[in-house]
Amino acid sequence: MIHLAQIQKAAENLKGVAVHTPLVKNENLSERFAAQVYLKREDLQPVRSYKLRGAYHKISSLSENDIKLGVVCASAGNHAQGVAFACRKLNIKAVIYMPITTPAQKIKQVKLFGKENVEVVLKGDTFDDAFNEALLFSQKNKAVFVHPFDDELVISGQGTVGLEIVEDSKCKIDFLFFPIGGGGLAAGVVSVFKQLSPETKLIGVEPQGAASMKTSLENGKNTALTDIDKFVDGAAVKRVGDKTFEICKNSLDDIVLAPEGKVCTTILQLYNEEAIVVEPAGALSIAALDSYKDQIKGKNVVCIVSGSNNDITRMEEIKERSLMFEGLKHYFIINFPQRPGALKEFVNDVLGENDDITYFQFTKKNNREEGPAVVGVELKHSSDLDSMEQKMKTKKINYQHLNEQKELFTHLIF
Repeated sequence: MIHLAQIQKAAENLKGVAVHTPLVKNENLSERFAAQVYLKREDLQPVRSYKLRGAYHKISSLSENDIKLGVVCASAGNHAQGVAFACRKLNIKAVIYMPITTPAQKIKQVKLFGKENVEVVLKGDTFDDAFNEALLFSQKNKAVFVHPFDDELVISGQGTVGLEIVEDSKCKIDFLFFPIGGGGLAAGVVSVFKQLSPETKLIGVEPQGAASMKTSLENGKNTALTDIDKFVDGAAVKRVGDKTFEICKNSLDDIVLAPEGKVCTTILQLYNEEAIVVEPAGALSIAALDSYKDQIKGKNVVCIVSGSNNDITRMEEIKERSLMFEGLKHYFIINFPQRPGALKEFVNDVLGENDDITYFQFTKKNNREEGPAVVGVELKHSSDLDSMEQKMKTKKINYQHLNEQKELFTHLIF
């Protein structure tokens, strides 16, 4: 565990650089869960995430010789922006490796924060590719590698989020929910709470498709996942840090896995109800509240909103995933008879008055009685699906429901 004095030193170091973000009671969430729900708004940092804290504390602690050699890091987003901001502030040169697949908006933000102090190098198709290239650069050029999470100074910087929560809270905190990716934020805040508020229940939240910390804890050792869902990009890692694992394994009270679709629903709710824009990782802690709705009733709850670097071009996918999670959007392969009027019969006899076809792809097959079509239907109520499927069976329509066939669905739709 990181000693409290180290985190307090980081807090002093970050004064005038990182914003002391507000801890605000959210009335809608409090009413929904019959609890006092507070949001720690790390999305309001200058780089729109908590990553600035760890990056600045690490880089500002370098020796004069290290500063001359410069720093290097790998990131697909928030860590890169934190490093870029810190290096410009401290006038230190940095090389930042990012995957070739990184959206142009994120690359632009890194260059905006770093200006002439930062060189962005695009390498590989994945974060792991960029990470390995950055390590090679570090070894060859003696540049300091600024790890996104598995570093005591970085963890100490992220731990200042916990210090601020304890300082600003006017009541005993019963539950603290926070996202887990590589584990830097988790390791930092649990170090604070175990020393200053040991009675608080510490609940980490991972994406369901990237449960690297939960898997590691269950196995009793740090375990790399072979495959992950990268949608919650700010928290989707194949392997957590060794240091962060050692801290978290004896400190966490529980880990909740939030389905990616639930995360999307939470993003849309925060935007529509609160005018708060969050990235997928920033919504994780709030997305987990449903899993604890009985335990948190009447309690004081804090959720860390970790960041808001959400690309507007992702909103259609976010809406789509949310609708599917809520049971309101369904895709089918339907074998239509190849005769005039077949589609009209489907619309009139199978679809309800509130059902809407939102996707249709059909290729006519010559010399065949039937032709397959991929059909997307949006329902008004999730319960309408049973009625729709029963009508197709009554009409002896040959169909496959694609929502649960992940590989086929991804190939045909996304």
